[in-house]
Amino acid sequence: MVRLSPSTPVSRSCRLICRLALSVVLTLVAATNALAEKRVALVLGVSNYQSVPRLANPDNDAAAIGDVFKQMGFDVVELRRDLGVSEMRRAVRDFAAVAADSDMAVVYYAGHGIEVNGVNFLIPADARLQSDFDVEDEAVPLDRILQAINPAKRLRLVILDACRDNPFAERMTRSTATRSMGRGLAKIEPATPDTLIAFAAKAGAVAGDGDGAHSPFATALLNHLATPGLDLRLTLGRVRDEVLKSTGRRQEPFVYGSLGGDTVALVPQVTPPVDPNAEARRDYEFAAQIGTKEAWASFLAVHGSGVYATSAHAALDKLDAAEKASEKAELLKRQAEDQARQKSEDFRKQIEEQAARQTEQAKQQARRDLEKERQRIAERAKRELDDARRQVAEAQRQAEAAAVQVEQAKKQAALDAQQQIEAARREEERRERERQAALAALTPPTAAAPAPAPAAMPAMDPADVARLLQAHLKRVGCDPGAADGAWTALSQKALDSFNKYAGTKFDIKVASLDALDAVRAKPDRICPLVCAKGQKVDGDRCVQIVCENNYVLDAQGECRRRPDPPPQKPKAVSRHEPSPRGPAAPPASIEGGRCYSFGGKQYCQ
Repeated sequence: MVRLSPSTPVSRSCRLICRLALSVVLTLVAATNALAEKRVALVLGVSNYQSVPRLANPDNDAAAIGDVFKQMGFDVVELRRDLGVSEMRRAVRDFAAVAADSDMAVVYYAGHGIEVNGVNFLIPADARLQSDFDVEDEAVPLDRILQAINPAKRLRLVILDACRDNPFAERMTRSTATRSMGRGLAKIEPATPDTLIAFAAKAGAVAGDGDGAHSPFATALLNHLATPGLDLRLTLGRVRDEVLKSTGRRQEPFVYGSLGGDTVALVPQVTPPVDPNAEARRDYEFAAQIGTKEAWASFLAVHGSGVYATSAHAALDKLDAAEKASEKAELLKRQAEDQARQKSEDFRKQIEEQAARQTEQAKQQARRDLEKERQRIAERAKRELDDARRQVAEAQRQAEAAAVQVEQAKKQAALDAQQQIEAARREEERRERERQAALAALTPPTAAAPAPAPAAMPAMDPADVARLLQAHLKRVGCDPGAADGAWTALSQKALDSFNKYAGTKFDIKVASLDALDAVRAKPDRICPLVCAKGQKVDGDRCVQIVCENNYVLDAQGECRRRPDPPPQKPKAVSRHEPSPRGPAAPPASIEGGRCYSFGGKQYCQ
């Protein structure tokens, strides 16, 4: 006897075989139990109604469904058609006794049904139903059907093909206004578990009787009800899908209630006969999937003879041959790798020696090129420094000349203003003399001259006041334009600037004597000097703004960091000779001045 370790492939194969055998046994036991269950069915169909038009299909539907239950092997199948109310109640009562010890109890009904005040009723063939009060006497309540099948142990199923267009509901009267009646059946939730109620149409909807031999609902039941091993919920789901498709989605069956987690099939699945070689085949397929010598040895330990054993021996021989061929190929591969590794090492050494020689030559050439480049840079820097010194000297000379010009301009402006003021004074005196002469000419010579009264100060001409005010405004730095006596918008702007910086509030629309006295009293500049973009105030003049190193003036006249130049690709050994350039030309003048560059800075006059 061979002992197998739990971890050996042989033991794994044994465990697999044991599990498969146990599964087969359990399947056979389950099928035997399913065949041993007692299944009973009551099939009712009503076509020949005595007080309303006849229905074409219920009798045919009931007969066909009854035959299906018999073919499914039900122990009891009661088929009753066109029963009156008394006969239908008796049939339900008799079936209750049959279902008392059953495992599955099924009731199928095809005919008219009605809902009154939330309660569903099955309508027998002799019902007249003049009012809702007659329903309880002339119809059978659905609750009576559910009570009859309640003792069934595993499944209670009611199938109602009774949602047809009901002619009784059209003529029935209500005994009280609060009672409701529907043409279809009302929704119902079974009170007991493992109970299903299948409607041909969902609650409140109407089902069709069909144009063929059976209704659409009955046709779908006949197609799917007897499927072996199919869970009842899936069966009714397939019935629903077929009815929706056949009616163009006008009719949708509905199921109320619930079942547990076990599969509930009306027809048990038939187990196929056991193949004597099934275990060997399964183990053979398992060993083939693993494909190792140990797996085949485990298979042969369990199945030592038979067609599968012969195939296993052949597979084992192939594995032995393949293993030997693999070992030989591995040896050849190692030899080839060793040769390739040696050749690669020799080639690497040759490359390194050649690269070392080239590197040393490149270093020497780079040192020579670097020394030449240093000499060029030094010479160019010396030339640029000399040029910069000349530019600085020229800039200094021009700046001094500009300062002299500015001072002369200031003196000239003050002199012009004084001359204009003096000219205005002389003009005023001349006019006064002319007025005195005219006044003396009008006085009679013989008349006794009265005692001379103190002379009144004559009023100044507004143009003279404006001319004097313009001259003094220009003196204090508030430029009014030409001192011509015309009080223009530029003159008004100059007086407004004086008000702003002197803290006065003179009317800028007229040239007044008060404004003239206030401006004349100021000895120094009042209005600040306004410079253009890129310039700044330096005393009484505007000078160009000079930015720090690596900064440049932008369009707004502000210093911004100079953008970094794009990186250049490094070159292997040689460098391009930089193009020689002459002395840097002075930058374009700003506001009429001249600018110079030195040491990364700009100097402007």
